[in-house]
Amino acid sequence: MEWLFPVIIAILLYAIIAAVIRRNNLFSENITFFGPIMAIKTDKVGFFDRFIPFKAFFRIYGTFGVLMVVVISGLMTYLLLKTTEITLLTRPEPSDFQKPQNILLIPGVNEFIPSTFAVWTALVLTIAIHEFGHGILCRIEGIAVKSTGLLLAVIPIGAFVEPDEEDLEKTHGMPKMRMFGAGIANNLTVGIICFIALILLLGMVAPSPVPVVTGVYQDYPAWGADLPYPSIITMVNGEPVASREEVSALLSQTKPGDAISLTVVSDGSEIERELILSEWPDELETGYTSGFMGISYYDSDRVVAVLGNLVSPEGMLYLLIAPLNIVPGTEFLRVIPYDSVENTYLQVPFDGFWEVIHLLFWIGWINIMVGIFNALPMVPLDGGYILKEGLNRLLDRRGFGRYVDSIVSTVSWAVLLMILAPILLPYLFHL
Repeated sequence: MEWLFPVIIAILLYAIIAAVIRRNNLFSENITFFGPIMAIKTDKVGFFDRFIPFKAFFRIYGTFGVLMVVVISGLMTYLLLKTTEITLLTRPEPSDFQKPQNILLIPGVNEFIPSTFAVWTALVLTIAIHEFGHGILCRIEGIAVKSTGLLLAVIPIGAFVEPDEEDLEKTHGMPKMRMFGAGIANNLTVGIICFIALILLLGMVAPSPVPVVTGVYQDYPAWGADLPYPSIITMVNGEPVASREEVSALLSQTKPGDAISLTVVSDGSEIERELILSEWPDELETGYTSGFMGISYYDSDRVVAVLGNLVSPEGMLYLLIAPLNIVPGTEFLRVIPYDSVENTYLQVPFDGFWEVIHLLFWIGWINIMVGIFNALPMVPLDGGYILKEGLNRLLDRRGFGRYVDSIVSTVSWAVLLMILAPILLPYLFHL
């Protein structure tokens, strides 16, 4: 609860500052309010004009973004259809993954997304990266940008670019589609770059020989002695040990029924336990005749092997589901998104390594997720507007333009229902 007092102070300061600005109509040209959210904007948007000389490149880039949206939109619609079908056929029990709050990309509200510096930084950067894509392509396609700025609610929660509505209304076809697709292209490009950098850095991680206890066998010596875990073994019978091999060497001199003293460090405290060793369980089939403590070690070699296997398209998919921990065998990946004691059980090349890893992961993950979600063919998402422009271009020349709004509306509602179905249906099935 150490964070509670600073958070309360920050909220009070923000409320006071916002109230003073609002009551006295201060900085009216640059600050507006949407409820409790403060928008700080500027009409000095010459930054976006700097990209006009590279018009050819950015038009190719924007076109590539539109193609990505079309592919992702089709693929995600198919996956939503299959997920809805499977949900209707299997009638699953509600799970943590299907809790309504877990569809929201809000740190601390979504149970899989922690409220950390890395996550909030990634969230703000993602929105800025998305909006700047729209701003750059606006100028490339001759659409004026009226203003740009930040949205604040105690902390920055996003960014925005405000195009000139008249220019936007006059723009049609591929120029407008490229403008909508640029934000998604930016998100996916930045996300993939961050994941590549992340994988390269994870290739520097090495196994640690430290004897880390991560579990105990029920009804065996360590269980009976109430040995804490996770913990690090530092001494056996008063002799210092620094690796699993050294622990095994000392235990090899024992036999079932012998008593040993075990010194471990857990949560920064040194703890000593007396264990009466037992025989090895038959199911382990080791053939050992020495005494058995009944502990399981942290397998840092396996963790490093899992991290090394991320260099593949399949590895990219594993990164996308790393926070969810829904695929058996990927539980070791939690060292990537989360700050946990397990991060200390691996050898890393420099101080602050895991902070860099967490930041790269969340910037990459949130950018890719926002890019994929915005590609869905549903208004008011970018994918929905691209669908509308595409249909206008296709149907107008054939005299069917009057049906475009109805088609887009129908598709949008269908996609929304398919998003909600796997989340809500399990609760309806098991009322």
